[in-house]
Order: sequence, then structure tokens, then C-alpha cells
Amino acid sequence: MRNNIVHIGAGELTYEIRAIVEIAEKMNKLGMKTNMENIGDPVAKGEQIPLWMKEIVAGLAMKDCSYGYCATRGLLETREFLCEMTNRLGRAQITPDDIIFFNGLGDAIQKVYGMLRRECRVIGPSPTYSTHSSAEGAHAGQPPVTYRLDPANNWYPCLDDLRLSIKYNPAISGILIINPDNPTGAVYPERILQEIVDIAREYDLFIICDEIYHNLVYNGASTKPISDLIGDVPAIAMKGISKELPWPGSRCGWIEVYNADKDPIFAKYVESILNSKMVEVCSTTLPQKAIPPIMSHPEYPVYLEQRRNRYEKHSNIAYEILKAVPGVKVNRTNGAFYMSVVFDRSLLSASQSLSIDNAEVSSLVESLVEVPGQSFDKRFVYYLLGSTGICTVPLSSFCTEEWGFRVTLLELDEAEFTRIFKNIAVKITEYLNS
Repeated sequence: MRNNIVHIGAGELTYEIRAIVEIAEKMNKLGMKTNMENIGDPVAKGEQIPLWMKEIVAGLAMKDCSYGYCATRGLLETREFLCEMTNRLGRAQITPDDIIFFNGLGDAIQKVYGMLRRECRVIGPSPTYSTHSSAEGAHAGQPPVTYRLDPANNWYPCLDDLRLSIKYNPAISGILIINPDNPTGAVYPERILQEIVDIAREYDLFIICDEIYHNLVYNGASTKPISDLIGDVPAIAMKGISKELPWPGSRCGWIEVYNADKDPIFAKYVESILNSKMVEVCSTTLPQKAIPPIMSHPEYPVYLEQRRNRYEKHSNIAYEILKAVPGVKVNRTNGAFYMSVVFDRSLLSASQSLSIDNAEVSSLVESLVEVPGQSFDKRFVYYLLGSTGICTVPLSSFCTEEWGFRVTLLELDEAEFTRIFKNIAVKITEYLNS
């Protein structure tokens, strides 16, 4: 090319959650049956969407208005409904103009980071959901800036690390919180969220809080939406229906903006996000129309409780199986539907392996693990996939120095779910002793 046309941040755009699917598909073609425990799609794992919800969507699909453009911010009646929900619960008072809809939170994340001044950084958790870390790193053209989540303390944020990172890096302008957390399944108590808000206020920062899993909390854990605690600090909450209904294929998410009137620079930044959305005209109309009738339906809270109960049961099955395995650290999942397992780094080496019966699959795995610079946890994930068909995601791909893997809790069949996790436990022991 006459000029280097590659964006300075292109190297930060990675998504191992889906990248490993290509490897699993190759193994399928070689005769390997796989269990896809890598991606948080309840529908792909057999989640049954209730009939009453389908009837609402089907009814809307019969209306001509569901096929047209909507306002750039999103449908007014849906934004009014969401405002009423937030304001009725005594949270930060917002208006419909404080809500902007996007084509899923992936779109929102790209816009929120993409409209930042390049020199300004948002510090995020480590490990973190890779769409956030990739978008933040790509916008700056540098590796993401992070604060540590501690696997020895329920995956809670190390607040001293957060404070010191902010104090000595004046480029940091915002803090990312994911609560409940992906990839760890941690749920942050009010005291931790309040301290993060206090740090943001002290250093004149804004907050991004990804709350896509907020209504999927269990095991007696409790938390609060950031709107309850934000006070006068500028903030953006990210919400959506992809995990909660669940309707990931709708590509329908939104942000709620708090305290834009408190800071003119933050207000101009939010306006730039809206303007970038205006260039695209609007977001998906039909899913927005479905939100009020679905979320106000009398069966909706019952349906959510049923799902929470299943995830709670599975989180405890997985925890009881894996907590007894020497060489790994595991925390009970209390929200969302993921579990992150951490290896004792001193027990991993480049010589470890697992037996793979299929010769062609074995050859494929050997070619993958021989790639120079391969992290040791990715090596384990490849061997686990090749020997058992269980597809997980290496933890190192979530912007962390920890080595381990993330696995979902979405398998519906309890016997099959138990078999999967018992198999993982056995293979961890075999691998560490190989």
C-alpha cells in the first residue's frame, strides 16, 4: 500500500471467546464431538424462550411500525418506560433524553470508547470482558490500563491498586466497573461500589458501569445499580436484553447517562456519542418495542427467578467439584453465568499435555501449542478441547496476567453439566501431573 492504512489500535482488537470456535469447528470436522462452554449465549445452549414472550414479539412483528426507523436515541415510549423504572426505584433521576439505544452493547462499547480523546484512558478490571479491553486499547493505540481483581478475595477489586494507578497516571479519565462481572461471576457489594465512586469523585473522573447481568444475581449475594450510589459523579450505565430475556440476536442495548449536567466536558462527550449514533440513523426498532410489554408482564419476574435458581444450582455444583482440585483456585459464581478458574502458575510448564485419542485432532493440538509465545493456560485449553471436546476460553485472553480458563454455567441438563465439570476436574489433575 502507498500508506500504512492500518489503525494504530488494530492490534488490540482480539476476541478469543469466538476465535476458539474456529478451532472447535475444525475438530468437529475431524470427528470430535464438542461441548461449547465458551460463549455466553443461553439460546445456543438450549434456553427455551417462554411462549408468552414469543407471542409479544410475534404480535409486534405483525405491525408495520415495527419495520421503520426510530428516533436516534431510541423509541420515546421505551425510553419513558425505562426512566420510570429507574426513577420509581429512587435511583438517580433521569429523563428519556438521558438514554441512548445501540445495536447491542458491543456497539455501545465501541462508541463510548471510540469518542474519547485518544490521550484519555479508562482503567478497567483485570481480568475483564475482552470487548471492553479491546475497544479501550484500540481507541488509545496502546495496551489497556487495568486494576486487579483478586482471585484470593472473591474476585473483588484491589482498591489500593486502583487508587494508586489513578494517582500516578494522569491520563486516566474514567473507571470501568462490570457488575456482575464477566468473566469471573463476582458480584460487588455496595461498600466496594461506593468506594470506587468516591475515588472517581476525588480524582474528577467519570464511571462506566456495565450492568448487563444486573438481574441475574443469586446465592444470597446482593448489589446495587450504580445509579443508587453515583451521587454527583458523571457516569454511564450499560444495559440490555441479550442476557436477561435472553435475546442476544436482537442486538439491542442502551446506556443511561447520569449527571451530564454536572460537568460541561462530560456533557459534550455524551453529545458526541449521540452524534456518532445519529450518523447511523437509529438502532433496532422491533426489540425496543418489545421491552415494555415483556418487562411489565406478570410472568417476567417469575421467569427470571427460575433462571436465577438454575444458575445458582449449577454454580454450586461446579464450585463443589472444582474447589477440591489441587493446583487451582476457584470462587463460587454469584452472578451472570460464568466461572473463572485460576492455576497456580508455578505448576504449569511447556511440557505438560493430555492424551488425545483422535490422531488428527492430536496433530492439530500439537500444531497449536507449538506456536511461539503461547501462554500456558491457552496450552491447557487446547489440550482440554482436544481430549474431551470441552471448549473453554483461556483466562489470559481476558486482559490479565492470571493463567486459567473461563467456563459457562449454561448447560441445561444437570447430569450433563455435572459430567462436564467432573471431566474438567479429572483433566486438570492429569495435566498438572503430566
